[in-house]
Amino acid sequence: MYLRTTKRKNKDGSVVEYYQLAHNERHPVTRKPVAKIIHNFGRTDDLDRDQLVRLCRSIARVCGLTVLDTLGQEQGQALQTEAGLPSDLKIKKTVSFGSVLTIETLWERLGLKKTFSDIVRRKRLKAPYERALLAMTANRLCEPESKLGVWDRWISKVYLPSCDGLKLKQMYEAMDLFYDHVSEVEENVFFQTANLFNLTVDLIFYDTTTASFSIDQEDEKDNLRKFGHAKEGTWGPQVVVALAVTREGIPVRCWVFAGNTTDVDTVERVRADLRGWNLGRALFVADAGMNSEDNRAELARACGKYLLACRMSSVSEIKQSVLSKRGPYTVFKDNLHAKEVIVGDGERRNRYILCYNPKEAERQRKHRVGLIELLEYELNRHPDKTASAQWAIDLLASKRFKRYLSVTKTNHLRIDRGKIREAARYDGKWVIETNDDTISLEDAACGYKGLMVIERCFRSLKRTQIKMTPMYHWVPRRIETHVRLCVLALLIERVAELSCNKPWHQMREALERLQVTKFENSSHRFFHRNELAPETANILKLLKIKIPKQVLEIEKTC
Repeated sequence: MYLRTTKRKNKDGSVVEYYQLAHNERHPVTRKPVAKIIHNFGRTDDLDRDQLVRLCRSIARVCGLTVLDTLGQEQGQALQTEAGLPSDLKIKKTVSFGSVLTIETLWERLGLKKTFSDIVRRKRLKAPYERALLAMTANRLCEPESKLGVWDRWISKVYLPSCDGLKLKQMYEAMDLFYDHVSEVEENVFFQTANLFNLTVDLIFYDTTTASFSIDQEDEKDNLRKFGHAKEGTWGPQVVVALAVTREGIPVRCWVFAGNTTDVDTVERVRADLRGWNLGRALFVADAGMNSEDNRAELARACGKYLLACRMSSVSEIKQSVLSKRGPYTVFKDNLHAKEVIVGDGERRNRYILCYNPKEAERQRKHRVGLIELLEYELNRHPDKTASAQWAIDLLASKRFKRYLSVTKTNHLRIDRGKIREAARYDGKWVIETNDDTISLEDAACGYKGLMVIERCFRSLKRTQIKMTPMYHWVPRRIETHVRLCVLALLIERVAELSCNKPWHQMREALERLQVTKFENSSHRFFHRNELAPETANILKLLKIKIPKQVLEIEKTC
């Protein structure tokens, strides 16, 4: 159906134009479209304009649209073209929508809303604690702030109407509620996630990190903030954060220990907490810093099975027996080759997995060739080759060069070709030690990759995305709950990344293009979203999130 015009020429040469409402029908014989006149509006110079405007508004009302008559008599004058809006309609503000829409949808899909709402209902509480926890978690993924910053600044920057009216006190009370029911929440959410994504939970990867505080003294007895060696190499008051994840990087559970807790001391607690979840098995995966005889014995008692990276250059058994083992590698991927090496007999035997990455080996070889060329240039340009010369002292103190240098009996500096050949033995290789005879060669080789997933999770938690530190809490229960809120944010982040196969920072950049503008006049206010960018629409489609309506909310102002 459409509005068409027809023209007729009079005998005096004048031309008369008519408006008609018509629609096309197919001729039963010729099958060609033929216009059928439904209504004649008459001559254009005698047209009843108000009648057409009323018809337009009637159709628009059915379609949920608004017609602005810029030349209407009821407005008194034509709308100023530079305004673009009726004179009494004002734009109040524009806020972000895409990221919080995604986070809120995944919050509900992962069962977090139901879990927290059930707890609030069971305890007969009236405050919107579930909404407060959503706001604090979403903030970690959007623009990390303190709890005061979330309440005072961030909520007003996003379209999250269900969190309007939250009070700062309610956020702290919500954290205490989470702390009291943390075991129930973590178990419900994990199994909801496992069922939703059909996760493989036969292997659980575990590691620890530290979160430091900008204070001078540690807390009193039985508190969490204690002096310890941070993973970054500093010394100061801190807490130890332990994290268990699946091979996909989905967080299973987290723990918070006092800052002076050693890695081995955490294992028994972790094993006991996971035992009740009926997982396939909890395989303890850790880096070479955990690999010592005492630690392996403790891990075997507390955790049962372990998978530990080894220091290849400092363990004689690995240098003599593992690296020199003859035989082909099993190729799993272009960048992952592996073979099994058994050293010893009977119960005292050790099972090693020698892994090899050809691409990394070539990169390390080229890097070493470049370093040797720099060393040769330095040695050739200095006539004084004695090791006591200042330039020689600088080279011997350099972490980059000292491993390839040696001092002769005559106190001269030279390049040691034997050290270069020895370094080449380790190119692209790493060795893993395990006491689990049932784990396959591929799973053991991928265990190191699993450990890298945890490291990536810790980077997101501490520095790149969620920014767990600095912490603004000193009460132990609030410190623990803050860490767990960050882990919930990590869970949502990883679920979104696995669904879209993109890192969160790229997804967030596209989602931030979806915004909502608040319009207001003397009688109403409404919220209108902007047009979707193709990349934003594609992310919402991959996440199976329904595209929101154009007009999100209309309410009367008086």
